[in-house]
Amino acid sequence: MRLRLLLTAGLAAAGLGCGTAPATTGTTTPPPRACADFLSRTDFDVSVMDAELMNPGADTEYCWVDAMIRPNIRFAASLPTHWNGRFVMRGGGGYAGQQPVKGRADPLRDEGWVTASTDTGHDAARYPLASFAHDNRDGEIDYAYRAVHLTAVEVKALIAEHYGRPADYDYWLGCSTGGRQGLMSAQRFPDDFDGIVAGAPVLDFTNTQIGGVWFSRAMRGHPLTLEKIARVGGAIYAACDGLDGLEDGLIDDPRQCRFDPRTDYPRCGGADRVDCLTEGQGETLAKIYGGVVSRGEPYFPGQPLGAELGDPLGPPASRTSGWGGWFVDPAGGTPLLERFGVTFMRYMAFRRDDPDWSLDRFDFDEDPYRMDAIRRILDATNPDLTRFRDAGGRMITYHGWSDTALNPLMAVNYYEDVLAETPDAADFYRLFMVPGMFHCGGGRGINTIDALPDLVAWVETGEAPARLIGRRVDSDGEVLMTRPVCPYPQVARYAGAGDVDDAASFTCRPAPS
Repeated sequence: MRLRLLLTAGLAAAGLGCGTAPATTGTTTPPPRACADFLSRTDFDVSVMDAELMNPGADTEYCWVDAMIRPNIRFAASLPTHWNGRFVMRGGGGYAGQQPVKGRADPLRDEGWVTASTDTGHDAARYPLASFAHDNRDGEIDYAYRAVHLTAVEVKALIAEHYGRPADYDYWLGCSTGGRQGLMSAQRFPDDFDGIVAGAPVLDFTNTQIGGVWFSRAMRGHPLTLEKIARVGGAIYAACDGLDGLEDGLIDDPRQCRFDPRTDYPRCGGADRVDCLTEGQGETLAKIYGGVVSRGEPYFPGQPLGAELGDPLGPPASRTSGWGGWFVDPAGGTPLLERFGVTFMRYMAFRRDDPDWSLDRFDFDEDPYRMDAIRRILDATNPDLTRFRDAGGRMITYHGWSDTALNPLMAVNYYEDVLAETPDAADFYRLFMVPGMFHCGGGRGINTIDALPDLVAWVETGEAPARLIGRRVDSDGEVLMTRPVCPYPQVARYAGAGDVDDAASFTCRPAPS
């Protein structure tokens, strides 16, 4: 992008020319400078704390750099000796604060990528969840966007210094909070990355936490066990699995499923049993599926149908039900949706003046309209991506339809807003909705998806992704199933012949109206 052109011109003027190029990108790289040279790199804004050559003499040799950006942003970068000319920055999860780990295994780095990450300005071990934001507006801004942007700028400077030229291509790769960070980069800093993978983005962060409070209050009133939720899921799949023309244990678009737990599932006439719903439990599910209501109007979408059944290949929390961990803690503790929502309200939403805030204090008719300050900082909901388009950027978003951590309708609604703002948006930004997938992975069908190779092809050769290939992989790494994931609003349809576990047996077609 423009920054790369400026850096290239500056290096040429300094007599540091571009040399020959790595085979993968068509540019050559002179031998890198000594890793230890970075130990002298300290100025008013950036201090390198550690620079060490790792795996010396091996094909996977790289320079590890651990640094701070004033005042509290820590970042780390790994610069391979055998560089392929590309840079990828990875996103965080949850409320971030994950610290860089020297020597951590990294297949992309071993393939020759420069890799980097940031803690977004705080240490999660010292400041769990949103507690870092208590009376700390600077910390909120670092978390929201400043840390990612400045880290990208500084790592690009390290690359130019180390290799004598800028990267050929700069990429972003993240899911969840990392997805939001990617969208925020496209919206605020369109020159930072040539290509962005923004998986399951918590783009409407503020309303996501309001939804978490709504769902948690509903579950507190008339709770359901994971086993009971899974029983309801069995009825949902019996009613809706075949709507796409193939009974394969997947619901390809839950919006087409018409299931009301209050009328389409047995009611308990007397004592509460696992195979029926009490009247209160039916109302609980209706609130969760129906979504947040404020001032008598729909405010934030409810949980789509289809995540009630578990993933037998997944972690223990989600094996009985995809609601495990997020809506119901299998160990009887506080579910994650409640924990995330409460910490947000305590330390971010209400100007950080109410550390004792509790779940029952939220007023759904008034409090959503008291959060403009944090929305402006944290939410990545701006549908105008024309600056990113004009900078030559390309972006892929994917989201599982059975995600119980982050409402998948956020991704759909945002993408439709982008298309309304810029009708040709599919030329540079595509959304892929994954049937049956949980949060960033796992689920009853496809449990892993890798969009980076498709993004690289799009950025570097202009080959737009007509579909992604998702895989179901067991704990031994064996691929049990492949399935195409189509660009929204297209859906995968069985061709009528061939193995239903083979992506070749499916085509992408327009979604039914």
